[in-house]
Amino acid sequence: MPIHFARRLTGHRRSADANRHLGFTLAFIAGAINAGGFLAVQQYTSHMTGIVSGMADHLALGSYGPVLAGLGAILSFLMGAACTGLMVSYARQYRLHSEYALPLLLEALLLLGFGLLGLRLAAVKGLFVPVTVMLLCFIMGLQNAVITKLSRAEIRTTHLTGTITDIGIELGKLLFCSVARADTGRVTVNRARLRIHATLVGCFFLGGVSGALGFKHLGYLSTLPLALLLSALAIVPMMDDLLRLRRRLARK
Repeated sequence: MPIHFARRLTGHRRSADANRHLGFTLAFIAGAINAGGFLAVQQYTSHMTGIVSGMADHLALGSYGPVLAGLGAILSFLMGAACTGLMVSYARQYRLHSEYALPLLLEALLLLGFGLLGLRLAAVKGLFVPVTVMLLCFIMGLQNAVITKLSRAEIRTTHLTGTITDIGIELGKLLFCSVARADTGRVTVNRARLRIHATLVGCFFLGGVSGALGFKHLGYLSTLPLALLLSALAIVPMMDDLLRLRRRLARK
């Protein structure tokens, strides 16, 4: 991966194109983690809406075990998002180039641990759920918070409800403009937005297929290429910070 391209994708200086390209990449990774993770832990780890709904159902039925399991998953996702907020705030305070690269590098390290230790972690009980479930939920919260922060909540990568809703809205506008055959000056179709969200869905789907096939044939090790990809994205801003630190120390 060219150095200037990686710096543009994950550096602190942002552009709309960089946000979109990083969003497409992270959507692919999220799809792979979500689908492969389902085969590993028998649940989707980014679908907080479904988890909360399931908790409500089980609570009404008097089944408290699944309620606690859902709570463990939600708290893990929440802690992942909070961790991103903490790391980005720290990086901004000290004007680091790696304010968005830091959470992605942490995600890469956690995926590496999941790939190498997944079988052992599956047998370890965490907060009402196995450690593997907590780890994947934490990773999803971490990643979703990264893209939310850098795109100002315009792009989501770990779940598609809002994205598909936006596609539907733009398709409705497009249908109105094509059928009405009248003055549609008050209705504007954002075709660029439609293409972006459709691409995000496509990347998530392709990542899901890749993740499911990878886990089917390689098991937990299928997360290692994803960890390497995230590391490649994050390493350049990290090196920029290390070089700047080295220059400061040399001056002293």
